[in-house]
Amino acid sequence: MEFLWDVGLDALMDSLKMLPFLYVAYWLIEAVERSHGARIERILAQGGKWGFLAGGVLGCLPQCGFSAMAANLYASRVISLGTLMAVFVATSDEAVPMLLSMPQYWPQLLLLLALKLLFALAAGFLLDVVLLRIFPASLRGGYKGHAEEVDCFGEHGEEKSIWVAALWHTLNIFVFILLFSFGIGLVVELVGEEAISGFLLGMGFLRPLAAALIGLVPNCAASVLLTQLYLTGALPFSSAVAGLCSGAGVGLAVLFRTNRNLRQNIFIAAQLWALGAVIGLILQGIGL
Repeated sequence: MEFLWDVGLDALMDSLKMLPFLYVAYWLIEAVERSHGARIERILAQGGKWGFLAGGVLGCLPQCGFSAMAANLYASRVISLGTLMAVFVATSDEAVPMLLSMPQYWPQLLLLLALKLLFALAAGFLLDVVLLRIFPASLRGGYKGHAEEVDCFGEHGEEKSIWVAALWHTLNIFVFILLFSFGIGLVVELVGEEAISGFLLGMGFLRPLAAALIGLVPNCAASVLLTQLYLTGALPFSSAVAGLCSGAGVGLAVLFRTNRNLRQNIFIAAQLWALGAVIGLILQGIGL
């Protein structure tokens, strides 16, 4: 019991340090979403073949609601496959607020956002320009020059005060962080840091592939786990980026719910995993 208490106390203290920064970050996110959410949706919808440019930039905003919005717009044939993929790759979910809460990691945060934007735009350009005629229209799906009925997933929570909404989101993520911190701390204490590092190092080039697979889990818990593993040194930056690039928050879950074409959905999920894995391998190859 004393062992569990020590691990739990360490996890609680580490997590509490993030709270003020997390709250400020989520307050800003709520403010942007409420003030500019409709405008962002219009920008994505009106982008056409070049929508991936706006999708990559807007996807960097740390709010998985945008990936859900993009999935609905794709299912309604409003945006293209490249735009959807740009949003999905750029989506950072909970990683940004977590790294933002620790000033010592701000340089890594800026590098992460720059890389995600770069690869998001590259993926969108590749799919909507270079490979436009490679994949059949039935597999590409998405934009057809007109929109079907758009049913955006969820509400922006405007019935709640912005202060309350930010607090609610902060507390939800705080619980995730606390649980993962406790779990990781428990594993580290029981197995040992050297054993964990040795296992991950033993995977060699497979680390980005495994991280990209974790990123596909349609839940903010995946980005929390990947970020925590990176912060504890159990996962290198390249593999963390691989998982965060394939992680689209709830976007994939919304896509499978709203888009009736299962073949298209599986094709998109496979592309997302492959993109994350390749990105991780590239970064690993250049020593990041």
